[in-house]
Amino acid sequence: MKKSSLLPLLSCFFLVACQTLGSGMGGKASYYAHQYHGRPTASGEPYNMYAMTAAHPSLPFGTLLRVTNLQNGRSVVVRVNDRGPYKAGRVVDVSLAAAEQLGLIQRGTADVRLEVVR
Repeated sequence: MKKSSLLPLLSCFFLVACQTLGSGMGGKASYYAHQYHGRPTASGEPYNMYAMTAAHPSLPFGTLLRVTNLQNGRSVVVRVNDRGPYKAGRVVDVSLAAAEQLGLIQRGTADVRLEVVR
């Protein structure tokens, strides 16, 4: 398949993914912290566990994503700067700072809703 014929297909896939997320996609969130702090993310920037960032498998780097913890109603806006999570059943990994605000430190995971903000 030629590159030129892949572009419309990938554009369509991205549009469907964004529309799905725009209306709210759910799943499990987890977080990552100390062992990755300072190491490069998939976007090339160093991971900062104190920044409001997240890893998502397919959204473009720089996407702003609202993550809402369905158990307690808390939500945060994070910027996608990494790829992951790599554990089955998880839809997003958030930074330590975001995890603290979401209230998922103690349990380690939470059921969340994701919405693309921008």
